[in-house]
Amino acid sequence: MPRILIVDNDEGLVHFLTRLFTRQGYEAAACTDGASALARLAQEPFDAILLDYKMPGLNGLDTLAEIKRSAVKTPVIIMTAFGTTETAIEAMKLGAYDYLLKPFDTEELRRITADAVEVSRLMKEVVTLPSAVTRITSAPPEGVRIVGSNRKVQEVFKLIGQVAQKDVTVLITGESGTGKELVARAIYHHSHREDKPFMAINCATIPETLFESELFGYERGAFTGADRSYVGKFERCHLGTLFFDEIGDMSLRTQAKVLRVLQEGEFERLGSSETIKVNVRVLAATNKNLEKEVQEGRFREDLYYRLRIISIPLPPLRARLDDVPALVDYFVGRFAAEYHSSVRYVADQTIRKLQAYNWPGNVRQLENCLRRAVLMCKGDVLLPEHIDFESEQGGGIEPASGDAAAAGLKQRVDNLVAEIFQTVGKRAHASLIDLVERALVARALAQCGQNQVHAARLLGISRNTLRHRIKKYNLEPPGQQAPADE
Repeated sequence: MPRILIVDNDEGLVHFLTRLFTRQGYEAAACTDGASALARLAQEPFDAILLDYKMPGLNGLDTLAEIKRSAVKTPVIIMTAFGTTETAIEAMKLGAYDYLLKPFDTEELRRITADAVEVSRLMKEVVTLPSAVTRITSAPPEGVRIVGSNRKVQEVFKLIGQVAQKDVTVLITGESGTGKELVARAIYHHSHREDKPFMAINCATIPETLFESELFGYERGAFTGADRSYVGKFERCHLGTLFFDEIGDMSLRTQAKVLRVLQEGEFERLGSSETIKVNVRVLAATNKNLEKEVQEGRFREDLYYRLRIISIPLPPLRARLDDVPALVDYFVGRFAAEYHSSVRYVADQTIRKLQAYNWPGNVRQLENCLRRAVLMCKGDVLLPEHIDFESEQGGGIEPASGDAAAAGLKQRVDNLVAEIFQTVGKRAHASLIDLVERALVARALAQCGQNQVHAARLLGISRNTLRHRIKKYNLEPPGQQAPADE
């Protein structure tokens, strides 16, 4: 459960924020001044800090400076009713993750806090390279481990070791689900920037109209709806590492601006003529063939060569099936500890079944498959019947060609689609998507005992997305519907 520290001398506001975040699944603690907040941070970890600007004794900026001096990697969000541009700029210079103006827009508060918690996870959850395979009987490792003894995976480990300490741009390539973000985080955690920010941005999920402002920020009044200045990812990541996931989906216009930052180390916020200098290490990943994208005019050639100073290709899981037993050991051990499961062994037949599959969704699909298997297993041995390829949504559900299960699944889907067409006609597409998505979310919540963190992981989506789906489909447990925002 994510932990948030609220630092404010307004008891009413602290009470409101504590209730709000507790309802959202966070554990909230509070301090009334900067000195007590620093003392508490020295004793226990948090995932985000909401820090008031105007307090007796140490004000918010002084407290923020002390937090940064103590090398605490927790993102800090400054809260202020005195929303001057100077305050915001000074806060960001000192290393604040973001700032919020009082009175709060509740949805903006939730979004910024959720983003900060995710950034905290990326920075604190260390990705390690194993010296030996983790066994199911061992204690779960701290952070996340990249597992594999296959020759191609060992080459990836070598490249990470060679480039991590060098401030070069790295392009990570491979199919979806092969672990590109893990490699980026491993590079970050083994670099000299590991005590600075690490931020990830998925180029495929942010609308093009918002992408530039997300990266470069904007000034108040830069466009309709810009009622405050916004500091973009490049500025927030000064001296740190910025990871562009699915960079092949970035528009040509944005590519030109990113290239300028890579070459010159400078940019302007939207609506401003002031040049901002930044020192950011860029890592990028894509599942596309960028050489082909360049040839077809969808990706800038100069940016492509700038990104691939070092290129790390990741093999698909089907090309390293000899790593499946080690991956099974690792994931089953991790999930057994996470869910307090009694699973301690994996049957040989189960391993053979997993190695006979072609894994179109790669390691991510295997991870989701094993997470579900651990949740469904009632004994201490994971058996073949606990493995259900058809339920996998993480990277394709169709087994190797000719598999009878695939034909049966296809037939059931065809029958369902035909029934929906007969029932709703023109709205068939939306109805099918809603029907399937509602069933998936409801099943995941039921399997995870209504634990939203575990359900989001099982579905392979963010907690924010899960919360939106719960609200959309009215899936709150009876008597636990969230009260109206205050």
